[in-house]
Amino acid sequence: MARESESGLPIEPVYGPQALQGWDPAEKLGEPGEFPYTRGVYPSMYTGRPWTMRQYAGFGTAAESNARYRQLIAHGTTGLSVAFDLPTQMGHDSDAPIAHGEVGKVGVAIDSVEDMRVLFGGIPLDRVSTSMTINAPAAPLLLLYQLVAEEQGVGADRLTGTIQNDVLKEYIARGTYIFPPKPSLRLIADTFRYCRAEIPRWNTISISGYHMAEAGASPAQEIAFTLADGIEYVRTAVAAGMDVDDFAPRLSFFFVARTTILEEVAKFRAARRIWARVMREEFGARNPKSLMLRFHTQTAGVQLTAQQPEVNLVRVAVQGLAAVLGGTQSLHTNSFDEAIALPTDRSARLALRTQQVLAYETDVTATVDPFAGSYVVERMTDDLEAAAVALMDRVEDLGGAVEAIEQGFQKGEIERNAYRIAQETDSGERVVVGVNRFRLDEEEPYEPLRVDPAIEARQAERLAELRAERDRPAVDAALAALKKAAEGDDNVLHPMKEALRARATVGEVCNALREVWGAYVPSDAF
Repeated sequence: MARESESGLPIEPVYGPQALQGWDPAEKLGEPGEFPYTRGVYPSMYTGRPWTMRQYAGFGTAAESNARYRQLIAHGTTGLSVAFDLPTQMGHDSDAPIAHGEVGKVGVAIDSVEDMRVLFGGIPLDRVSTSMTINAPAAPLLLLYQLVAEEQGVGADRLTGTIQNDVLKEYIARGTYIFPPKPSLRLIADTFRYCRAEIPRWNTISISGYHMAEAGASPAQEIAFTLADGIEYVRTAVAAGMDVDDFAPRLSFFFVARTTILEEVAKFRAARRIWARVMREEFGARNPKSLMLRFHTQTAGVQLTAQQPEVNLVRVAVQGLAAVLGGTQSLHTNSFDEAIALPTDRSARLALRTQQVLAYETDVTATVDPFAGSYVVERMTDDLEAAAVALMDRVEDLGGAVEAIEQGFQKGEIERNAYRIAQETDSGERVVVGVNRFRLDEEEPYEPLRVDPAIEARQAERLAELRAERDRPAVDAALAALKKAAEGDDNVLHPMKEALRARATVGEVCNALREVWGAYVPSDAF
């Protein structure tokens, strides 16, 4: 009896040559590092060097997060991923009334250049690659990073890393938006231009399917809606007068890795193939780097359980293996206790060790694209590609990603799939170890990491000192220049940087833009 994949596609008990009848390896596969990049974006992949091992971390104050970063680097992390608290993600200062109760809870609180300086104190920014999970206020956070690098004597041309900067998925699945879609896209285009001239090695956007998957998207939905958003960003930049090959090589993507290894491997391979064809056929990209879908992967937090949390160690190892077999460029492995609270030092170290075992104790790095030619994986890759393209066509029929978002299409499709998963779990049809089968009569106690609630008061004190010491007329003049640029066509990042240099806060910068662009209110909120 056939099973269904996470995307609702059939999985046959046995696959043979008939599964690939009429299948052309030259068209479907190519060689590693060559169009259509099904087999990976680089010829040697991990046989040359392993993927970048990132660990997503950040909590409480900048000083506490800095200490965690130093520990991760000492344990072998090769890239940092910064988690910001909700007020920072929403463009609010820590002492804003709306921030009460959330300061430092799900990430680090960053209000000004003072905090960013502490966050990266003692960490040489020319020798570490930094990914920042920040979207609506990505531009001011990147500029703060650049200002701190300048203080270290590190030129912007030596900085490497990524800002997520993907606001469209916020309207679909996550909700940490600030401005309406049109000015948000303008800010992203301004960031593309700024980084091309000022920070050329920086990845200006990480187009994210991860959060859609966490909200319940199937693998087919994850890649379809993510690539549709990517197409919207490319169209925005081209419409703003940029040549596609000037910015497309710096685009990157961010996907989830689930425990369903075969479908996840097929998903990554299908996504590379679709993107390469879209970039060549729709946008006429000529630079091979413009065709390459390079991506970061994070293991599936939504699949972790608070029940028997040690079982999550197994889940994360399987998920990480799926990402590696699928050809990810960098990987974050979740800590086993993340379903309970922020990771402890020990659990974060174990998560990193999981990647190191995959890289150095298995043979998955010995050959490129180990599943190439597999009857089941190649068929699943084709099936996922067809399902994703069909969804992308529906987005196009609605007028593109932004129009589809305004009509609630992607959100509705994801919610229906999430409801299906919940029903299957509740009925026991979908087995979740430790939750609906193989349960314990009594859970063993576990002491999680807790964030000190006094952090909010300390951040408020730091802000009060900052505002008392800085040159207020200079700040006001810089914010006025920012608003003037936002009202016109000038790139807003240049006056934004000067405002931040004058020690304007992230909240003040975002509020200046709110005054000009307004704040987004979803249609279903009326």
